Formats: sequence, structure tokens, C-alpha cells
Amino acid sequence: MRRTWLAGVPLLGLILAGCTGSGSTPSGESYRTTVSAPGTPSASPTAAVGAGWNAWTASYSAAEGRCEATAHQVVCRTGSGGFVGRSRSTGQVTWSVPPADRGKDADLVVDPATERAVTSSGKTLRAVNLRTGRVAWTRPLTDASIPAVLGAADGTVYAVENPDVNERGITLAAFRMSDGESLWSRTFHADSYGGVAAFGGRVYTTDGTKVTARDARTGDAVATTPKGVECANLISGGHYLVCTGSPYSAGDVFPPLQRLDPVTLRPMKTAEDTGDKPERGVISSDGVLVLFEAGAEDTSAGSWNAYDLVHPKRLWSYYDTTEEGELAGDRFVTFTPGNDAAVRDRVISIDLRAGPKGTGDAAPRMSPRYSQARDGEGPRLVVPGGDPDHVVVQAGTHRSLRSIPLP
Repeated sequence: MRRTWLAGVPLLGLILAGCTGSGSTPSGESYRTTVSAPGTPSASPTAAVGAGWNAWTASYSAAEGRCEATAHQVVCRTGSGGFVGRSRSTGQVTWSVPPADRGKDADLVVDPATERAVTSSGKTLRAVNLRTGRVAWTRPLTDASIPAVLGAADGTVYAVENPDVNERGITLAAFRMSDGESLWSRTFHADSYGGVAAFGGRVYTTDGTKVTARDARTGDAVATTPKGVECANLISGGHYLVCTGSPYSAGDVFPPLQRLDPVTLRPMKTAEDTGDKPERGVISSDGVLVLFEAGAEDTSAGSWNAYDLVHPKRLWSYYDTTEEGELAGDRFVTFTPGNDAAVRDRVISIDLRAGPKGTGDAAPRMSPRYSQARDGEGPRLVVPGGDPDHVVVQAGTHRSLRSIPLP
């Protein structure tokens, strides 16, 4: 069963582009540590601490929520606009920013290029300097009825302030990530379930059918999809833009997978999908889309299907019980099926091109079993940027972070 990490957060998501371990790994039942509160260091489980990523386990407090990672650290948000930074070598808390004001919390966005992490609470957008652990800037938002949905691309943070509440439309605001300067704000109709994508100097929205591209510098509309193109949901990665059916649809029939030209928004030749319900997808920099597709009546299990967007074809399929999956270099990383006793409670990495039937260096690789990867923990993956040699498993039920070598 999948766990919803962002309860209370609007369903309109921002999908943003471009932004081998050695030694033995402890079993999933050992090396438990605790953190009593944000800002209180945890005892490190790591025997040998180096300059880079190490294997470690640390509990996290009830105040901490979703975590992300850069090549240098793990960053978690806390309630009411607070942050916690953790060492990549030990998992210990290295800095914390206390909560700001009471209000509904947004998600966390981390931008390594500008060394900023951003979240919002109530009517306040707040950024922290990742290097110093100090508040970098705060900015007011116009609507606090629903938490802002945040994302970053090209040195800009975007906030969707009121996603289609009572058909008012959404307000999409852009702020410079480094200092919080307001760049522009636009209110327009968009489907609150359709997603927003930002890359290459443009921001893309859909109203459930038509896609609109806006200039990232001004917010002005610069292109729309031709008539007849149906786009319920946007997925982006690298410099690729893809339309799928909505993961929130209650129907049994879904629009076909469709790649769009990001400049003209005209449809491009695209591989035929399975016809199942698309739940979540990621796209690599060289144009491999890995899409979790499940049956419309039961989305608790399905398959990760890989599609080559450049030479349109389906590459491979992997049965799974989770839509938690991320990209790490040239491999796709996910959890093994929770209903398969032979392999469950593990992390698996799969070569993007060769798939689960790859051989030699391209063969799939599985981690040892970890308690944090159990299906009942509602685990998610936190992948550092670049070409990481470690990934972090965030377990939600027993609130544990575990850094492990990338299988």
C-alpha cells in the first residue's frame, strides 16, 4: 500500500527539469539512533566517516516532514516553515531553522545551484541558505487558504498560491531564488490536477486539455497546443515535455502518451503506452521516460514502464507495488514489490536502457533487506544530485532516515 506523504497539500504539482557503494552494509534491524528535536544532533551509526556520503541511520523527530538531498547534505522541512540540515557523512543535524508562523505548510524545494531551500507556512514564503543554515529571505503570499505548491528551475522559485479553489483560477508567482525578489505574478485558469512544468526559460500549465507555455522572465503566454491535442497531466525531465492521462481520473480510458515540442507545443511521434492508468513518471536527460502505470480499478500494484522518447518505443517493464521511484545517474531506483516475499524490503536499481533483464554491468542490482524499505513504512527515496553513490530511504511510519550505498 502506498503512503501519501503530502496530506493536505494541493494536488497541483510542479514538475521541474534539471534540477556504486563499497563495503558491507548493516542489516535493516540494527543501528537505530534518535533525534529528540530539530537542532539536536543524533548519535552517528557510521563507523568510518569520510568526506563524502556514508552509510548511516538516524531517527527524525515528529516535527520533521519530507526530506530532500543535495550532493552535500540532507534537508528536511519542519512544521510552520522550519528546516533541518543533516550531514551526508553521519546523518547528524548540522543546522536548524526554527518555525516561523502558524499556518498550513507547503512542500519543500531544494535548489543546489543557488544553495537555497524554500517552503511556505501560512502567508509566508521562506528560504534558507543551505551553506550557513540561516534564513535567506521571506516573502508574503496573497492566499493562505491552501498551502502553496513550490518548485524551482533556472534560479527561480515558483509558487502556485490558490490552486483552482471555487474556480477562481490559480495564481502562479515567480521569485528569484537567490534573494526572493518578486519577478511576476499571473492568475489564470488551469487544472489543479494537471501539473506545472518549468525548464528552458518557460513555464507550462494545462487546463486539462490545452497546454500553455509562458515566458519564465515575464509570465506572458507564448505558445499553446494545437486543437485536438489532449493533455490531462504534464511530466517533464531534461528538456522533454510529455502529456499523460491524469492519475486522479476516475475513468477507465486515458489519453495516450504524447510528447510535445517544448517550443511550439506541437505533438511529436511518441511510443504507444500500455493503456493503463498513469500514476507517476520521471524522465532522464537522454529522453527515457519511466512511467508507473496501474489498473484503473486497483492502483496498489502496476508496472514501471520505460519509453524511449527519442526513438519512440517501449524499452522494458518492471512489476511493482509502489510509485516511489527516482533517477540516479543512468539507473532507475525503486523499491522491490512489497507482495513478493523473496525480494521485498529492498532497494533495486535498473539500467535505464537494458531494464530488469540486463546483463553484466547493465544487470539490475538489489540492496540487502532494510526495515526502512518495508511496505508498511510507506518508504520514499531521497536521491542526491549528480551521479550519486548513496541514496537515502525515508521511512514514514517509524520516522527513520537511512543512507545506503546505491545498489
